Amino acid sequence: MNTTTSDLPTLTTEPVYRVLLVDDQKLVGMILQRMLADQPDIIFEFCRDANAALATAEAFRPTVILQDRLMDKIDGFEMVQRYRGLPATASVPVIMLSSTEDGAVKAHLLESGANDYLVKPPSQVELIARIRVHSDAYLRRLERDAAFKALEVEREKSERLLLNILPAKIAERLKHTHQTIADSYPEVTVLFTDLCGFTQFSQTVDAHDLVNLLDDIFSTFDTLAAAHGVEKIKTIGDAYMAVAGLPEPRADHADAVASMALGIQVAFEKLMQRRGMTMGVRIGIHSGPVVAGVIGQHKFTYDLWGDTVNIASRMESHGEPGKIHVSQPTRELLEGRFRFADRGEVAVKGKGLMRTSFLLGRV
Repeated sequence: MNTTTSDLPTLTTEPVYRVLLVDDQKLVGMILQRMLADQPDIIFEFCRDANAALATAEAFRPTVILQDRLMDKIDGFEMVQRYRGLPATASVPVIMLSSTEDGAVKAHLLESGANDYLVKPPSQVELIARIRVHSDAYLRRLERDAAFKALEVEREKSERLLLNILPAKIAERLKHTHQTIADSYPEVTVLFTDLCGFTQFSQTVDAHDLVNLLDDIFSTFDTLAAAHGVEKIKTIGDAYMAVAGLPEPRADHADAVASMALGIQVAFEKLMQRRGMTMGVRIGIHSGPVVAGVIGQHKFTYDLWGDTVNIASRMESHGEPGKIHVSQPTRELLEGRFRFADRGEVAVKGKGLMRTSFLLGRV
C-alpha cells in the first residue's frame, strides 16, 4: 500500500489510529489483535519479520509502532534506530514491548529513541490508552508541520511576487521597515523605449496577439536588463523604462545602459524579422540625479522622479525609429568607449535647445 502524509488522518476529523506490531511471536500478535478488534478507530497490522518491518511500516504508514524488545537475531534497540533512519517512520512513536519490567532496560530504550514501554501482555485499557495518546501527539505534530510548510510556501510565493515588482535590495528593506523608502542618487542613467507604429498595429489585432507581442518584446528587454545589471522600473503601455546606478550605485551606469540599448537594437530587429513585422523601436537615454522610492500601501510601486527622468523621456520622444538618442551628459560619460553621431541642437519641450547625439556602437 502506497500512502502519503496527506493520506494520514488528522485531528480536524475523527482520528483513525494505525497500529503496526512488530513481534516474531505469532501468539502475541493474535492477543493484541483480539484486544484491538472492537475498536473501530484502530487499524491493526502485524509483522513477524524484522527485516520486512521497515518496508511494512513505509507502506502502512502507522501512527504508532509496537515493537518487541527481543526478536530473533535483532533487538528493539536496533529496530528503533532503523525506524528513526527512515523518513516515513522517523518521528512515528515507538512503544517497546518486553516481558520484563526492568528500570535500567526502560531507561536504555527511552534513551535509544523509543517513546514508551509496556510489559507484555499489556492490559487492554492501558494498551488502547497509550496507542491513542501517542498517536494523537504524532498527528498533531504532522498537522503543525503541514501548517508550517504551507506557511513557508506562501511566504516564498509572496517574496517571489515582491521581487517581481521591486529591486531585491528594496524588497529586503521593505520587509524590515515600516518607514517610507525614499533615496537620492546623484548620478544614474535612465533609459526609455517606445514602439513606433504600435498604436496603429494595436487596432488591427486581437487582444491575445497584442499582449503576446508585448510579452515577447518586454521579456527580451528584461533579459538584456538582467544581463547588464540594469534595473527595470516599469512598462507604460508600449513604453519601457529602466535605470542603472540604483538601488546599488555604480560608476559605470552609463556604460551599462548604453550596452543594453545596443542590445535592444539588435534583439528587436531579430524579433521583428522572426515575426515578419516592420515596427521600430525608439530609445532615449539621459544621465543625472534622481529620487527613487516606493509608493503605495497595497500595490507597491518603485519609481523615479526628477528632471533626469523627464529629459530621458524627452530623448526618447524626440528621437528617431531604430536609433538611440542620448543627451550630452550621457555622451560625456561614454566618450572614448562608444561611437556617436552628432545631432546638433534639438528643441526639447520644457528644456529649450539641447545638444544631443545618436549612439552608434562601441569603439
